[in-house]
Order: sequence, then C-alpha cells, then structure tokens
Amino acid sequence: MYSFRNDYSEGAHPKILQALADTNLEQTVGYGMDPRCQAAADLIRRLCAAPDAAIHFTVGGTQTNLLVIAALLRPYEAVVAAHTGHVNVHETGAIEATGHKVCTVFSPDGKLTPELVESVVRGHSTEHMVLPRLVYISDTTEVGTVYTRAELAALRACCDAHGLFLYLDGARLGAALTAEGNDLTLPDLAALTDAFYIGGTKNGALFGEALVMNAPNEHFRWHMKQRGAVLAKGRLLGVQFQALLEDGLYFELARHANGMAYRLRDGVAALGYPFPVASPSNQQFPVLPNSVAEGLLAKGYEFETDHAADAEHTCVRFVTSWATPASAVDTFLRDLAECR
Repeated sequence: MYSFRNDYSEGAHPKILQALADTNLEQTVGYGMDPRCQAAADLIRRLCAAPDAAIHFTVGGTQTNLLVIAALLRPYEAVVAAHTGHVNVHETGAIEATGHKVCTVFSPDGKLTPELVESVVRGHSTEHMVLPRLVYISDTTEVGTVYTRAELAALRACCDAHGLFLYLDGARLGAALTAEGNDLTLPDLAALTDAFYIGGTKNGALFGEALVMNAPNEHFRWHMKQRGAVLAKGRLLGVQFQALLEDGLYFELARHANGMAYRLRDGVAALGYPFPVASPSNQQFPVLPNSVAEGLLAKGYEFETDHAADAEHTCVRFVTSWATPASAVDTFLRDLAECR
C-alpha cells in the first residue's frame, strides 16, 4: 500500500533532476574541484555564516562519519556516543574498522548531555584504556528527537573543558531544523561544533551530504581519496546542493516531511496508541499490539520494527519523506483503525 520504512525510498525532487539534466553536458574538471561544487560550497559558507569553514561533499552518511572520525582522531582515541548512535548500531563497525572504539552511554531520548559525556570521560582515566576524544551526536537523533541551542551550547562547553571534538551527524538535519520547538540554525551549528554535515540523501537529493568542517585538517582530502570518497564526477554533488539550498527548497522539503509525520502521529495517538519518546520530526515510534502490526503488514504497508515493548506489543518506526502525500497518510490511518 505504502512504505513508511525510510525517507529515501523515492529518487529525488524534480528540481534536483532538472538541475542535473540542465548541466548534464557541461564539461568540468573532476573530483569536486569544479565551479558547481565551488559555488555550492560558497553558498553553504554564507548560509552558515562561516566564511573560513572547509566544505566537502560526500556520497553518504556512513562514509562521512568514518572520514571525520578517522581524520580527527589518533589511533588510541575514541568516540563518545549515545547507545542509539548511528555509528554504534547501524554502520557495521565502520568506526571500529578504522581503529577507533565507540564508547556508548545509555540515553533514553537518544541525546547526549554533559553529564553523560563526563561519565564516559571519568571511566577512561589511564593509558591502559582508550582516550575519549570526540563526541558524536545526531540531529535529529536516531529516535527522532532534536537538540536545542542551549543543549548544544552546554555540550560545546563540556567538550572545551575536556579537550574533545564535537561532531554532529546531520543525516536528517533538515527535519531537525524545521521541527516543532527547534531553535537551532545553520550558523549556530557552525559556531558550536567542530564539524557537522547537511544531509541530502534523506531530504530530496539523489545522494550526497555536505560536510562543514571548522576543525583544521589540511590533509582531509587525502583521507577522502584513500577511502574512496572523491568522486570523479564530483560536480553531481555540487549541482544537487546548489538546487537544494539556493532558494530554500531544502527546508521546504523537510517541513513537508515533518508535517506528514505530525498528521500520522496525531492520527495514531487519537486511536490510543502510545509513543514512549515524543518525536517532533519525521520519525515516529508508536507502540502497537503485535496483531495490529501484523495486520498492517498484511495490508502491504512497510515500516521498521524498532524493539519489542513486551510479549504482546512492539515499538515500530514510521518515517515520512519529502514526497509523502497526505492521501497516503490518511489511507494508512483508516487501515490502522480497521486493524484494531
């Protein structure tokens, strides 16, 4: 009937495809050194009010996370992450494969706090253990929650006090910056983190992420090349981010995805199903009776199972995208009511 499995099931927004078609026969230099990538990088620096930031375009989030962590850390240094962090649960040990341990701490809402970070720092006090050096956070988090400016500023102060890098995974940054209650902006992110990325794959692009780095690393492109992250046809990334960011399309698409999620959330809640963690973004995690979840699957809906709440109930994940139509949400809610 409809897939709520993720926010990258569709191809790309028509404006992205048109921009790629319009520039298809342009001849440019390769490897992201072309005028399209340079213009997109300049645009991102302006939007972030970060004129000195280095901008790098990559294909996907796991690749970006691996590159940043491998470039910034020494072999004996480690990452601090919430137990739900993407680098911990969904990247096939990519970070550990670079030689860096991921030190996790339990967080019910998927967010890190200075107290949680400091608990990890205190637990690694000698040369017989890895040295925590980089704090990894996601916005939105893997459970759909978002950081406030005060929370991010507190983490920045904590990282400064302990000599830690602060890195933000922005795979769903569009959803975060347009979420209910959000007060963060791109300039805030540039000012408060050492690096973050603007996710395109999950917000209307065919593929691609735009990394904004403030931490000095003159040989970052060497890391990119060694790990297969320098595209010969790099202009394909620059063209997409120009189209996404030059007139606000990026935020328009994210607002739509969130709006469809709120429509779904409110309808599910009206049927009496609980949400253990309140999410203001395009990922929603209700708890459904197993019989209801099975009924939805039988009707052809697709969604992820997050975890078993108990023997008879399961927490599931519904994700809406830039392309989710209101009619799909409304039909789903009618079918959900029939499955009760």
